[in-house]
Amino acid sequence: MNLLINVITVVVVIAVIAVLVVVPIAVVGILALLLAVWMATTRTGRQAWSVTRVGIATIPQRLGSSSVIVVGIAGVVGVLVALLAMGEGFRQTLQQTGDADTAIIMRGGATAELSSGVSRDDFTLIAQEPGIVKDAKGKPVASPELVVVANLPKKSSGTDANVEIRGVGEQAFELRPNVKIAEGRSFKPGLRELVVGKGALAQFTGLSVGSKLNLANQQWDVVGVFTSGDAHESELWGDVETVSTTYRRTGYQSITVRLTSPEAIETLKAGIAADPRLKVDVKTTGDYYSAQSENLSKIIRIIGIVIGSIMGIGAVFGALNTMYAAVATRAREIATLRAIGFRGLPVVVSVLLETMLLALLGGILGAAVTWLIFNNYTVSTLGSNFSQVVFAFKVSPALIASGLKWALAIGFVGGVFPALRAARLPVTTALREL
Repeated sequence: MNLLINVITVVVVIAVIAVLVVVPIAVVGILALLLAVWMATTRTGRQAWSVTRVGIATIPQRLGSSSVIVVGIAGVVGVLVALLAMGEGFRQTLQQTGDADTAIIMRGGATAELSSGVSRDDFTLIAQEPGIVKDAKGKPVASPELVVVANLPKKSSGTDANVEIRGVGEQAFELRPNVKIAEGRSFKPGLRELVVGKGALAQFTGLSVGSKLNLANQQWDVVGVFTSGDAHESELWGDVETVSTTYRRTGYQSITVRLTSPEAIETLKAGIAADPRLKVDVKTTGDYYSAQSENLSKIIRIIGIVIGSIMGIGAVFGALNTMYAAVATRAREIATLRAIGFRGLPVVVSVLLETMLLALLGGILGAAVTWLIFNNYTVSTLGSNFSQVVFAFKVSPALIASGLKWALAIGFVGGVFPALRAARLPVTTALREL
């Protein structure tokens, strides 16, 4: 019989954890409201609230042990939210880079620009396909582009890291109207001049306007700084033909075009598919950059959950020790309440509520510290083209809500077994204690 009860208890605990972690925070709020209504309108609920108030009132007397729960869970939530904010920031940065109004064309089967190759003849053919916007002079708004990687020292460590140099066509700025020169001027076609993204300027040394860079044994001048609000801020831009000549490339790696409408992507795909000379893939830049962020974001999320789970187990043991000690300290009090007519359920609810309130306090503390330290904190990591992508942590309300749900789940696990012990404690035995 005891074995069956234990199995049922474990199943219920797992179910509650799943509910707390998986359901939206609004559902958790509704459950809390229903609990409050139960405690206010039923006799058993009022008993539970009375016992809970006594337990909360004694927390200052157990401040040291109670702080174990708060600090432990604050650490769990802080680490979890920080790691998830890193993945969210990276994902948002790449997703903001693309949209449904532009398309990128790469060699068939290529998953990233660095592994792609498109010939000059391909560019001439693709630029004439239907579905591409024409400028005031009747020229297609299309940019042949070449990506190369160079090593530059990072400001944070002084060690070399990969930075992406993008050769772009003369239509690149019209193609991407969000790219604005913030300092200096744009590069001139045919000259070894570069404009650097704001993110790259913040992360690497020697990129201020007027600096000179030695790339591929040739001297390049930094003439401007641009902003774009997306992953392009991690790059250095120059004239595609000059970059091609410097790095001895005969073709391009991708072609980016502006579409007449989001629906025109199908027209462009059909036109390219009908030309047997073209062996290329077409997708919107929104789809392309979303795919680039997916794998790394997933890895960061898995790492965050694994680390959070490991730390959470430690926090659960801390909560168990604290609440078992609290139950032992209040054994006579609980037994007295049982003797005068209080049932086991109010005792269970009171211990659970006390633990989960302490856990919630720890969750709020951890989330607040993480938001203060990491929100919009700028870092860089290796992207799909084996170069650094600069992005900012994004501690969003959704991530904070997720962290708080984890805190409540840990608090529930840490309180449920001490609560059951308190409810099962024989009245006569407890009265003889202390």
